[in-house]
Amino acid sequence: MTLPAELAPLRDRVVEVIRSNGPAGEVPSLLLDIFRFQYAHNPVYRAYCDRSGHTPATVDDWSRIPAVPAAAFKVAPLVCGDPGEAAAVYRTSGTTRGRDRRGTHYVLDLAPYHAALDHGFRRHLLPEGGPLRMISLVPDAAQIPDSSLGHMAARVMERHGDGAGGSFAGPGSVDVAGSSAHLERAEGDGTPVCILTTAFALVHLLDHLSDRGKRLRLPEGSRMMETGGFKGRTREVSRAELYRETGDRLGIHAQWIVNEYGMTELGSQLYDAEAGRGEPLPDRRHRAPPWLLLQARDPDSLRPLPAGATGVLRFWDPVNVGSVAVVQTEDLGIVEEDGSVRLLGRTSGAEPRGCSLAMEEVERAVAEGAAERPV
Repeated sequence: MTLPAELAPLRDRVVEVIRSNGPAGEVPSLLLDIFRFQYAHNPVYRAYCDRSGHTPATVDDWSRIPAVPAAAFKVAPLVCGDPGEAAAVYRTSGTTRGRDRRGTHYVLDLAPYHAALDHGFRRHLLPEGGPLRMISLVPDAAQIPDSSLGHMAARVMERHGDGAGGSFAGPGSVDVAGSSAHLERAEGDGTPVCILTTAFALVHLLDHLSDRGKRLRLPEGSRMMETGGFKGRTREVSRAELYRETGDRLGIHAQWIVNEYGMTELGSQLYDAEAGRGEPLPDRRHRAPPWLLLQARDPDSLRPLPAGATGVLRFWDPVNVGSVAVVQTEDLGIVEEDGSVRLLGRTSGAEPRGCSLAMEEVERAVAEGAAERPV
C-alpha cells in the first residue's frame, strides 16, 4: 500500500504556510482541504464524522470541523493510510490508562513537523540567531525512538547546536554529574549554552548542585527551554521556585527561561516567551504560531467560549496533515482577546463530560469495524 497521492501537495502547502508565517486567510481554507482529505483517507475519523453528521458535505467553516478527543489516539490508528508506512510513530507516556493504552500518533511525513519545530525554536530560543552550545537533559530519539520530545531534542541539537554539546539523559534517568561537568566547562571558557530540559530533569540537576554546594554562573546569553510539569518524584516544586533556583544555581534567570507546551497528539508547539525577553511569571502567556488555531470550549457541551473564559483547549493544527488536524484536549486554559492563552493544567478528577461523550463516539466508530486497534 502506498500513501495517498493527495498527501504530498497538502504537505507542501502546510510547509509553505509555516515558512511564510501563516498568511491571513490561508489557514482556514487549508484546514478545510485537510479535512476533506482526512475524511476520505482516515477510516476511523470518517466513521466518527458520519456519526456526528459533520462531513465535508455539511462543513463549510474551519471551526465546525469535527475534533477528536486526545484520548482517541489511545484506541485506534488515526492515520490517513497504512500505519506501517509512517515516517515516525510517537507514543504518550501511558501514565493515565496504563502502558497498554498509550496514545499513538502516526506521522506519515516529517516535513511539516520539522518546519514547525524549526520555526518555533528559532523564534523563541534563538531570536538573535545561532547556533549555540546545546546541553540536553531529554533522552534523545536514539534512546526513546517513540518520544516526540526526544525527536525534538535531537533535531534541535543537530540543526541549531554548535556540535560541541551533548545529551545527558536516558530513559528514566538524568546524568547530573556529566551535565554539571559540561556546564562547568562552558562557564570556564565563556561559551553561552542553551539547556533543553523537562522540569523533572531540571529539579534533579539543581538538587545535585545544591547537595555539593555549587553555584555556576553560565556566560551571558545562556538560556533554557523548559517543558513538562513541575512535579518531581521526591518533592513538588512550583514554577516560580524552580526558576529562582535556576537563577541561583546556574545563573540563568527567568527572562532567559522559555516554557514550551506541546503534545504527542499535535505537531506544533506553543512558547511563552522569547529568550532574554521573558515577562515576569504572573504575566506569562503562551502564544500559538499563526498557523495553529485554538479555542477554549465548555467542558460539558464543548461549545466555544468567549475570550477570557476558562475551558478545555481545542487545537486546529494543519501540521497533523496525515492524521487528524483537530484535537480536543483535557487541558484547561483561558484564551484571551489577542489569541494568547493562559495554561491552567489538566482537568482534575473525572474526564470532562464533553470529552467523555466524544470518546464514546470514537469507540462506537471503532466497534463498527472502522479499524482495528494498533498492536
